[in-house]
Amino acid sequence: MIAPRHTQALLALAAGALAASACASQPRQIRVLPPNTATGLDVKDQGAAVARTAQTLLGAPYREGGSLPDGFDCSGLVHYVFARHGIAVPRDVRRQAAAGAPVGRADIAPGDLVFFATTGVGPTHVGIALDGGRFIHAPKGGDVVRIESMSAGYWTARFVTARRVSVPGG
Repeated sequence: MIAPRHTQALLALAAGALAASACASQPRQIRVLPPNTATGLDVKDQGAAVARTAQTLLGAPYREGGSLPDGFDCSGLVHYVFARHGIAVPRDVRRQAAAGAPVGRADIAPGDLVFFATTGVGPTHVGIALDGGRFIHAPKGGDVVRIESMSAGYWTARFVTARRVSVPGG
C-alpha cells in the first residue's frame, strides 16, 4: 500500500511520463498537470482556478472518448480539469448535467459547467464557463480545445442548463 503523502509524487511522475510520450508524438508541447487538491478556497475562487486550469489546455486536440491532454472529448475535458482540483465529476455529459447545483443563466460564473443540446434533446455537449460570457470546450472531431462566446447565436439557441460543482466544504 502506498502512503498518501507519496501519492502526489507518484501522480506527478506518471503525469511527466504521459507528457513526455505525448510530446514525442505531437509537434506541440502538451502540459499534464498534477492534481491540485487544495480545498481551502471558497466556491468563487475554486471556479476561477478551474477556469484557469482549463485554459492551459487550449489547443489540445479533440479525440472521441478522450480524457487526457493528448486528446479530449467535451466531457473528458471537464472530467480531467475538475480532477486536477480534487473535484470528482461523472465522466459523461448527461450525468455531469445532473451533478452539482443548478445555476441560473444570469448567474453563471467561471468554473460552472454549461450544457448545450447539439446532437439531440437535452444536454449532449458541455463546456466550462470563463469570464465575460465565454466558455471553453472540446468541440468536435478535427478541432481543438477552444474558447467560444455563449452569446453567439448557435450556442444561445442550444443552451440547456448550467451547474456548479465544488469540493465539499469548499
